[in-house]
Amino acid sequence: MATIAVLGTLDTKGAEHGFVAGEIRRQGHTVILIDVGTSGRPSIVPDICADEVAAIAGFDMQPLRERGDRGECVAAMAAVAPAVLLKLCREQKIDGVISLGGSSGTAIASSAMRALPTGFPKLIVSTMASGNIAPYVGTSDILMMPAIVDVAGLNRISRMIFARAAGAICGMVSVRLHESDSSPVIAASMFGNTTECINAAIPLLEQAGYEVLVFHANGSGGRTMESLIESGLIQGVLDVTTTELADELVGGVLTAGPDRLTAAARCGVPAVVAPGCLDMVNFGEPRSIPSRFADRRFYAHNPQVTLMRTNAEECRTLGEQVAGKVNASIGPVSVLIPLRGVSLISAAGGPFHDAGADAALFSSLTSSLRPGIRTLALDLTINSREFAEACVRELLAGIAAAGRSITVEGQP
Repeated sequence: MATIAVLGTLDTKGAEHGFVAGEIRRQGHTVILIDVGTSGRPSIVPDICADEVAAIAGFDMQPLRERGDRGECVAAMAAVAPAVLLKLCREQKIDGVISLGGSSGTAIASSAMRALPTGFPKLIVSTMASGNIAPYVGTSDILMMPAIVDVAGLNRISRMIFARAAGAICGMVSVRLHESDSSPVIAASMFGNTTECINAAIPLLEQAGYEVLVFHANGSGGRTMESLIESGLIQGVLDVTTTELADELVGGVLTAGPDRLTAAARCGVPAVVAPGCLDMVNFGEPRSIPSRFADRRFYAHNPQVTLMRTNAEECRTLGEQVAGKVNASIGPVSVLIPLRGVSLISAAGGPFHDAGADAALFSSLTSSLRPGIRTLALDLTINSREFAEACVRELLAGIAAAGRSITVEGQP
């Protein structure tokens, strides 16, 4: 039997959360009802009231209620709600959490759930789930389930959706992983155009005793990788796909924001960095590309993704940016440059081959690195096995230099 937190705005959606709580109890689990409503007047009796939620975070909601600004109250509750879930999780009093809501309820619940560890079961039934959920999910593993109808009463549709959601969270908390998770972890960034490099590196790292987590460099993947590095989970970083920086600079759709390529440097985590896929900026289908790029070189990666070749000026700036981020490293770091192509399609004969743009990238990168940064310019393409092997050698050496290496039985 598990204990599941049912967290929501019980002042406006008490009956709905009460229904979910009942369904969870019918499946043999215990419920902790948590009110995060802004009025402080729940329509059903919670186990933890809204004022208690605020008090755990050292906050008093009453002055805000008296001002009567609902938006201000929602923002405040979203800020304090993480504390109650973190406390219950750390005290091992809950095994999962579920919530129902519209935009405000989803904002509060998702803020609370984002504070929980990766892998902790968390589910939100939301009217916002069919749109852009990135602001709610962030880099977490929150499961968002469309509400179909508004979370406003119980009817033949909402009962069905809420009951299925209750079943889903019960199933999630019932799963027990039996595999060992004791291996130290390497984070690696990958794109379709650097897949061969990472696929060659993974078995080499696994043979050395590491588990490899691969992150798709699609914006959310880069942000997630950065947050996990900062959390202390990662022992080494194989960041060969820094393409999200190009989207951030030029205005593509897969940017990971300005903090990409900063966590390992700031935290002293050993890293290998390469300018992988800095030859491209990502857009959607062709008609979605801004008209100011009409004269640029494009490549159809698939029907939904169109790539645009970065030019020499952009590459020069990207080289400086990568160097600036790497220069901030307080731990071991190596920069490896694949002189024959930074992606599958930029090698000689490929649709994005541009020797002048590559030269601008490599020159600005190497000239902007501070003394002491180990730099290897290799006469290889990024997807060659030899380049992958060089990356692995450098990363393992950096990990050893930082005193983080492990001994694998049967190996020196």
